[in-house]
Amino acid sequence: MATVQLTELMDLCVELSASDLHLSVDLPAIFRINGKLKRYNNALNLAQEQAEYIFSPELMKNLAQSLMNKQQLAMFAQDSNVDMGYSTAQGHRYRINIYLEKGHYALAIRYLDGSFHTMRELGLPPQINYLANLKSGLVLVSGATGSGKSTTLTAILNSINQTQEKHVLTIEDPIEVVHKNAKSIFHQRELYTDVPSFANAVKASLREDPDVIMVGEMRDLDTIRAVLTAAETGHLVFSTVHTNNAVGVIERLVGSFPGDEQIVARQRIAYALKGVVAQQLLPTANGKGRAVAIETLIVNAAVSNLIESSKTKQIYSVMESGSRQGMQTLDQALVKLVKSKKVTEHDARAICRDNETFNRLLTL
Repeated sequence: MATVQLTELMDLCVELSASDLHLSVDLPAIFRINGKLKRYNNALNLAQEQAEYIFSPELMKNLAQSLMNKQQLAMFAQDSNVDMGYSTAQGHRYRINIYLEKGHYALAIRYLDGSFHTMRELGLPPQINYLANLKSGLVLVSGATGSGKSTTLTAILNSINQTQEKHVLTIEDPIEVVHKNAKSIFHQRELYTDVPSFANAVKASLREDPDVIMVGEMRDLDTIRAVLTAAETGHLVFSTVHTNNAVGVIERLVGSFPGDEQIVARQRIAYALKGVVAQQLLPTANGKGRAVAIETLIVNAAVSNLIESSKTKQIYSVMESGSRQGMQTLDQALVKLVKSKKVTEHDARAICRDNETFNRLLTL
């Protein structure tokens, strides 16, 4: 299979409304559509008896290596995986992860929808606007892989671009959406192409006069330190964390520091953190898409004090009673989705944090 045929498979993601494409040895192409994996024949509604094209080890190796430049080949030889951005002739953009499994090459390809959606179109709660209009501090978007973190961040940055005169600097791996300058000016830097590491890029950004900094992911302690410093010195910083709930984000950050630094780390986080948006996706009631459940933590004086004093479990109580300040727990978000008939009670209950709380909210 030539590279041109690979790009045709990739562009099928757009036609099928698939978020991901998986290619690996001894399997056909597999698409993720509305959160469910479908083999090539099934995704295209082909006859079940029709033979599926199965990828051989040699073909997967040739496909993978044809996508990589010299630097990426060297990185793959060192780490056995590499991320990259890729655009097809049709103008569609993808994020590709090339990795080894059982000694063979495999590709995980994510379709990057380049269109800009407003926060309202995405179903994000209005309090996200408050976070987009902050002057400084740290705002984190959390959730599992594929939960829409990047889409939410893109909507926030697009809102800033359309309404505020800011210098926005993004550090991404890879660049997923290209922002065209509107009221703001954007400079987008890609890991391993423009910068050697997230931490290095964040430190350098402080000399590049940004108002807003977006760090694709806080992967290591050096990046967390650099991000906190940027937030403490008058910049508005957005980033992502792979944690399913708002309180878990705080504990994840604190736990990244060595034990003898955690007291000071709590103080820094309590001062710098302004908000956490934790999101999860679940099937819509009509089965034709996915809805987003958003847990929102706004860090006020009470929350800041609980973070600093290691009483983060009590933050949920503050969130439950903090709706006037824009706070919302996951269970509150799920109940709203059920009552508006966007999702079923069964699917919402499957991911709720506490069944008793969910039942109580459902009867209000």
